[in-house]
Amino acid sequence: MSLATVISRARLGMEAPLVSVEVHLSNGLPSLSIVGMAETAVKESRDRVRSAILNSEFDFPARRITVNLAPADLPKSGGQFDLPIALGILAASGQIPDEQFQQMEFLGELGLNGELRPVPGCLPAAMACGRAGRQLLCPRANAAEAALCDHAPVLAAHSLLEVCSHLAQQTLLSPTVTQPFALEHSGQRYGDLRDVKGQTQAKRALEIAAAGKHHALLFGPPGTGKSMLASRLPGLMPPLSKDAAIEVACIQSLTRLSRPADEVPGYPQRPFAAPHHTASAAALVGGGSNPKPGEISLAHHGVLFLDELPEFQRQVLEVLREPLECGAIRISRATAQVEFPARFQLIAAMNPCPCGYFGHKGAAGKNASENRCRCSPDQVRRYRNRLSGPLLDRIDLHVPVLALQKGELYGQASGDHSSTVQQRVLAAHQKQWQRQGCSNSDLTAPQLEAFCPLTRSQQQLLENAMLKMGFSTRVLHRVIKVARTIADLADEDQLSDLHFMEAFSYRNLDRAVQ
Repeated sequence: MSLATVISRARLGMEAPLVSVEVHLSNGLPSLSIVGMAETAVKESRDRVRSAILNSEFDFPARRITVNLAPADLPKSGGQFDLPIALGILAASGQIPDEQFQQMEFLGELGLNGELRPVPGCLPAAMACGRAGRQLLCPRANAAEAALCDHAPVLAAHSLLEVCSHLAQQTLLSPTVTQPFALEHSGQRYGDLRDVKGQTQAKRALEIAAAGKHHALLFGPPGTGKSMLASRLPGLMPPLSKDAAIEVACIQSLTRLSRPADEVPGYPQRPFAAPHHTASAAALVGGGSNPKPGEISLAHHGVLFLDELPEFQRQVLEVLREPLECGAIRISRATAQVEFPARFQLIAAMNPCPCGYFGHKGAAGKNASENRCRCSPDQVRRYRNRLSGPLLDRIDLHVPVLALQKGELYGQASGDHSSTVQQRVLAAHQKQWQRQGCSNSDLTAPQLEAFCPLTRSQQQLLENAMLKMGFSTRVLHRVIKVARTIADLADEDQLSDLHFMEAFSYRNLDRAVQ
């Protein structure tokens, strides 16, 4: 038979749509043409496939070969179609049997010697393959990643020759063992909170942020431990659920960042993304002609740390506003629209002024009362105005990180270990899900009224804050959410004035002199 059809998968955002690779051999001048909206990398597979077939000791048909990648209106990119194209040519020329083609899907890039090389997006393809009830055959280097999907049988091979030997029932490939799911041990990777000297208030704020999934902004002089504190946050957060861990692994798979699960101690881990302040808007939210996830998606179910926040371009920071609210980002292109999840926890750090020492006194001694800052009020105002009001409104906790006092640097370590704090966070997290089915930061306005009832005096307190401090309604809602988290950490069902007082203390930048 001169016609063969092999099933494969394309990449379209987080999805892996099915692609039928149809190969037809006909009379005419020897040639190989690929149709079906194939990009350059796919069209270049002609030379790779020909060399791989010849070096695997098969015959390359001296006929007119037409390869159709259906559906024709779906963009195809990358080298994952090399293997199905080669198998289609061999089956259409009668060199291998095609009885198993309808029960299997194939992914893999071919080297000139017939070697199978890894491709991005293997895990989403395995998930889609499992839902379709078929078996996936992929490169050996992708096997551990694909095996994270426990409802899709996965076969892995080193070369085209091994695949053909399996299809011919000569040397069968063994199914890849599914990786067992295990809870992460974040503290082993992210360090211990107790290692941070002093900073009692900042550590308390981090615990609140972890317990309620609140966004936080750390501000203070240089060298006071802002970055060190931020790096400890993933170790305080609750362990990832299995579904959340698979989502994280799927995103990393799309960007070639995923590693075999057996090489990652304590898998799965919460991601921690820390882009440089020169990053573009596309790097942050994703983009490209063939859209790929950006840093906010790579931080999905984890932490996005933006150090030196005012140094980011204004338009780059403004693109964060929608993802902070809805937890996803939609990227539109002429050929397709894709959506990537972006439910991250934002932790930012900044200096209080351009020189970094606004409000910071000199070293102990004769200059102890001298202000080290040399910035004018106008310079301080312009520096802080780089952050828009709507962006600051969306950050729940504004946390001062002050310089260490005498005796703190070399004194005895204080505070709890990350594992101890994580247990309190986990208890508060479970309390929230039992009460309302989500974290406090995700509460909607109707849920706030239902699960955070206010007394008359508390309502007056919030109204006075809105009038005197100029708080927006969004800020007041976030204050209530933070107060609810503080109460959960204290294992109290009713909100008290003390909870609101502490929540208001974390709105420092709203009251800053503009």
